[in-house]
Amino acid sequence: MEYKQDKERVVLVGCQTNEDEKAFQYSMEELSSLTKTANGEVLAVLTQKRERADHSTYIGRGKVQELKALVEELEANVVIFNDELTPSQVRNLASQIEARIIDRTQLILDIFAQRARSKEGKLQVELAQLQYLLPRLSGQGTQLSRLGGGIGTRGPGETKLEADRRHIRNRIHDIKTSLSGIVEHRKRYRERRKRNRVFQIALAGYTNAGKSTLFNRLTEADSFEENLLFATLDPMTRKCILPRGYTVLMTDTVGFIQDLPTSLIAAFRSTLEEVKEADFLLHVVDSSNPDYFQHEQTVNQLLDELETSRIPQLTVYNKKDIHHPEFVPSTRNESIQISALSDRDLEFLKQTIENKVIAMMNDYHVEVPSTEGKLLALLKNETILNELKFDEEKQMYICKGYYLPDHPIFGQLQPFLVKR
Repeated sequence: MEYKQDKERVVLVGCQTNEDEKAFQYSMEELSSLTKTANGEVLAVLTQKRERADHSTYIGRGKVQELKALVEELEANVVIFNDELTPSQVRNLASQIEARIIDRTQLILDIFAQRARSKEGKLQVELAQLQYLLPRLSGQGTQLSRLGGGIGTRGPGETKLEADRRHIRNRIHDIKTSLSGIVEHRKRYRERRKRNRVFQIALAGYTNAGKSTLFNRLTEADSFEENLLFATLDPMTRKCILPRGYTVLMTDTVGFIQDLPTSLIAAFRSTLEEVKEADFLLHVVDSSNPDYFQHEQTVNQLLDELETSRIPQLTVYNKKDIHHPEFVPSTRNESIQISALSDRDLEFLKQTIENKVIAMMNDYHVEVPSTEGKLLALLKNETILNELKFDEEKQMYICKGYYLPDHPIFGQLQPFLVKR
């Protein structure tokens, strides 16, 4: 899918119904950030207060005329609405306004299409796009040109529409089949990690909270980081070495967002499985964002939906050097405040993670003969070794440390355990 490099000229439209003024303003600011991420230039913002959105045109008749004049005056080529529009709303608006009409969901889908790098990511985005497109096929005219390469752009007859629907349903079926194969592969990979009993940490958080920067600094990886929404789309897993040399696996996941379309949550379910399968969660929050509390609540709600309440969690308030004047940490989970750019803060975070890992482990005290070099190497790599000293008299290594309860190493330790 190709995109023009020229910035598209955009007018944003929002309808404030029951939500409070502050929440509505943040929502519109986020829509503006999403537009920038999608390579659009916001020329104007049009808003209206109503009890409920107009069922036929989303905004009132007078506002539609105002929008029409604004689009003509500014020569805008795209109008983006802050809520998901119904097919009839899109049709009615398109008949009066000479610009492409898209909604928040379509905008997010567009960004996801640009950001996807892996085969799985691309398939998931295409699946979400087609599922969004299917009920909107009839009579949309030029609205489809950006998503599907021109399906329905020539005012198709019913026969053409039926063919298009059948084609889309077949493609959805093919994508689901391909994805189920990838999901199975990912599942086998996770099972192998579980058999080897590697400790797994997942980074979760609102989009643009600084997860990728933190991930890169903790793992020395090269995950894409930029001050854009949804900079990371495909999950990446890398090794992270804790202060005492213990290795954990850390996964950077897709950013969450308020009002994330249901189809996208469903499409990215396999990616979010990485969060569900983790032993420990780091919930990264951007403490410099004025809407940090809402962002934190959105992520907690999505984590609850993913049924992750059994997984121990640490809230990491990032960007403490520029935190918002009204910032107050939440008391829902244990939390720490850091800057991902500070080496000292990163060491403090690693130490905190290590303490959390130890709290989930069993302790051991063994005396290992000097001939058991392989076991000693395993203790150094796959347990947290607290003490290692050589007893000259016994010709034994005295080792004390911690191991994960269901780790296969325990069977190898049993012959050498010191009775208490």
